[in-house]
Amino acid sequence: MKHGNSLALITTACLALVTVSPIGYSDDKPADGTAASRPALSVTVVQPSQQTIPLTLSANGSIAAWQEAIIGAEISDQRLAEVRVQVGETVRKGQVLAVFADDSVAADVAQAKAALAEAEANLSEARLNAGSARKVAGSGVLSAQQTAQYLTSEKTAEAKVQSAKAQLDSQLLRLKHTRVVASDDGIISARNATLGAVATPGQELFRLIRQNRLEWRAELTAAEMAKLHAGVAVTINIPNVAQTTGKVRLLAPTLDMQSRNGLVYVDLPDATRHGLRSGTFAQGEFTLGSSPALTIPQTALSLREGFSYVFKLGKSNGDQASVSQVKVQLGRRMGDQYEILEGIQADDRLVASGAAFLADGDTVKVVQP
Repeated sequence: MKHGNSLALITTACLALVTVSPIGYSDDKPADGTAASRPALSVTVVQPSQQTIPLTLSANGSIAAWQEAIIGAEISDQRLAEVRVQVGETVRKGQVLAVFADDSVAADVAQAKAALAEAEANLSEARLNAGSARKVAGSGVLSAQQTAQYLTSEKTAEAKVQSAKAQLDSQLLRLKHTRVVASDDGIISARNATLGAVATPGQELFRLIRQNRLEWRAELTAAEMAKLHAGVAVTINIPNVAQTTGKVRLLAPTLDMQSRNGLVYVDLPDATRHGLRSGTFAQGEFTLGSSPALTIPQTALSLREGFSYVFKLGKSNGDQASVSQVKVQLGRRMGDQYEILEGIQADDRLVASGAAFLADGDTVKVVQP
């Protein structure tokens, strides 16, 4: 009985093995025993191109006034009666900016004129007496001492007239200084004049940006300054504000002892029209010429861990090819084209876009554009 049961169990196990084996068998397995790979992505191909790219030098700096003129008081003990301009106003050379009260100065002028008239009258009398003394000199009518006195009085009267004229000129100058005028065309950048204040000589009343002319002062190293000269074109850019152009006016003859940088002064003739203001921080690029470069479009680049990569296609198998990740060194940029300094050759085939979705060794399907 036990022998019969064992035989039945062995028979059942054999039948189970025969039934299960066909399920693991597949007619789709490749003849060479390798598994078929599916492309990770459908891509288009691009090759590096040769382009001429400008040679530029970037720098930072600040917008500043080309020259500022300080307009101060030239009279003392007088009250400021009028202030005719405000900060930001454009003025012309000779335009009246402020007026001091001139009542006391006008009185001094009148007094000086009267003193001059008196001195001139005394001179006329002295000349008449001296003329008479000369006529009778040697006749014995007048002694030599009297004659000398008349002649001396004439010279004294002449000196007093000159002194009175000088006093009048001084008072007229004071009267002129009661009117504060612009020393040049420009724009008022600061105003310290206060109505009713009594100014002292030399006190700053206004500050003027001469000819409303601005410049960009760029900071560069000595090595960078060696590449520049007067007349080099510059493009100035202030993000979200304006962009304008200018030319190098001069290079500073010395470097800062702390930073070891020097200043490059760039004229900006259209700065005001573009809305630039003194004190604004700006970025700029000096144009140094141009040179040929190997470039690829920005879409072919992939940024990973702070480095730039491209994916280069290997040998094609029909419409499929494997890709390899290649690290590249970037140079200049022109539009959406980047210069490649190292990593690829001109005849390499690269993935044109979608590199961010690929990994080294992936298989891609090449699609004709």
